[in-house]
Amino acid sequence: MSKTLLALAVSCSLLAMPLAARAEPDAALDKHVDDFSLRDFHGNPHTLAQHAGKKLIVLAFLGVDCPLARLYAPRLAELSREYADRGVVFLGLDANSLDTPTRLTAFAQSYKVEFPLLKDGGNVVADAIGATRTPEVFVLDAQRNVRYHGRIDDQYAVGGQHDKVSKRDLATALDELLTDKQVSQPSTPFTGCRIARMLKTEPKGSITYAGQVAAIVNKHCVECHREGELAPFPLNTYESVAGWAETIREVVSERRMPPWFADPKYGTFINDCSMSAADQTTLFAWIDNGCPEGNPVEAPAAPKFVSGWRMGQPDMVYRMTEPYTVQAEGTVDYQYFTVNTNLKDDVWVVEAEARPGNAAVVHHIVLYSVPPGNNIGNPAEAQRMGKLVAVYAPGMNPWRYPEGSAMKIEAGSTLVIQAHYTPNGTEQQDRSYVGLKLVDASKVKRQVRYGMAVNMGFVIPAGANDVEVVSKKEFLKDLMLVNLYPHMHYRGKSFKFEAEYPDGRREVLLDVPRYDFAWQLRYDLAEPKLMPKGSKLVCTAHFDNSEANRWNPDPTKEVRFGLQTWQEMMVGYYTAISATDENLTKGVSTAAAQ
Repeated sequence: MSKTLLALAVSCSLLAMPLAARAEPDAALDKHVDDFSLRDFHGNPHTLAQHAGKKLIVLAFLGVDCPLARLYAPRLAELSREYADRGVVFLGLDANSLDTPTRLTAFAQSYKVEFPLLKDGGNVVADAIGATRTPEVFVLDAQRNVRYHGRIDDQYAVGGQHDKVSKRDLATALDELLTDKQVSQPSTPFTGCRIARMLKTEPKGSITYAGQVAAIVNKHCVECHREGELAPFPLNTYESVAGWAETIREVVSERRMPPWFADPKYGTFINDCSMSAADQTTLFAWIDNGCPEGNPVEAPAAPKFVSGWRMGQPDMVYRMTEPYTVQAEGTVDYQYFTVNTNLKDDVWVVEAEARPGNAAVVHHIVLYSVPPGNNIGNPAEAQRMGKLVAVYAPGMNPWRYPEGSAMKIEAGSTLVIQAHYTPNGTEQQDRSYVGLKLVDASKVKRQVRYGMAVNMGFVIPAGANDVEVVSKKEFLKDLMLVNLYPHMHYRGKSFKFEAEYPDGRREVLLDVPRYDFAWQLRYDLAEPKLMPKGSKLVCTAHFDNSEANRWNPDPTKEVRFGLQTWQEMMVGYYTAISATDENLTKGVSTAAAQ
């Protein structure tokens, strides 16, 4: 089982950023950009005219809260230095209404932006040139006409990243222009965050933030969109929600937010975060009407959270003993970190939450508990010798078990943290951690176990766009399923869980018709599902290894099972409890559920 490690999620730096959607042909090309005067975060004015002697000017639209802008800011700084002696000037423009000079200062210092970073107040330049997202670049020639518009390169985008750059689009355009050639690809597709423009519609109507919208946002957004959490910006004030209104409209209408991918025809899940049609209608009407605030006194209070945790204050916290340095580029093999629990007595876990120390580079975290007496000289064998306790991945909720159920961690156990890192262009450090909530053994009636229906023998042919792979797990005793979670990599297309009962009946338990590797969700059943002895959990997945799959690492190669994201996995994970009360004095098996 050593190759059945949990390989979950994608770089958190790309959470839920909207796709670029601009019409062709590109209206920006050949547009003349008039002189402007904008101030940098120090208050100093900058104009196009002051660079009259320069051959080319790169206008790069950036935003403080945009994960893609954060990834590309250091790369723009490198390009600025690379082309400085060739008559090219880089200017950064921030048109987000929420970004203050103080925040711009911190952004420039954090991401080593040495070229001027200017505040485009009122979106004046953004409106004139037609900028819509961050990061988005325009290259102006000596006459200040747009000769290139689009992305910086092809490494980072919505939903994932490639291991290395294969197309340096901006650099190629600069090289061609500097040698008096036509730009071979003057317009390239780009992704990123919508510019949070200043509201220009006079607020009107009876739907207000205080009256209706705050409650919708509190219910669906603020658990992640708050300070210290993984979402790129908070949504716990009227100003922030109104500022990001168009982004909210886009991601909700395209059903990327809130992240939920289960077909509603099958199953009921207690962690279903999907937004109802009625709430969507209310939200969109509010945006159409200019985002009226209403009476602030009437706004419901935001939910209370424990800082640093989604599950609330844990009883125990365990951290990696030392920070781990993540290299700037390339591939990092799975890393394993052992942590002694120093437990003198057995404990029973009812909730568990794994947390990244540095979400920008943590791909996923899996926590295993290895009972005493096991030789863990090779921590990579932890999943074979121990039990899964918690997982972190984008979209994964803290692990909570039904009342009366818990997972046992034996006295003297060792914890093993498996971490998958994704370099993001600059050297980073991470020290991830986990929290556990406990319950007295006298309150535990059922033991929690995990298991999987896995297929490790598949082959996905090169270029194939719809390959079906099936895995099955037969239950040797009565069990009740409490959650299901599918796992594939970038070629994953869809995933379905079915119960096949001893009498031949089949029932769909969960159908994910549009699998999204950017969101590794666990689906918690509203009621435990009985799987009688002899039942089978049947998982059916489909894979797209064609060129049409924008995140396909290489459509020219066949693909087999493997841990790295350019390989594939086909695993239907589940958590189960016994169908009847158990005698806890018999202990807990460290194997997967049978």
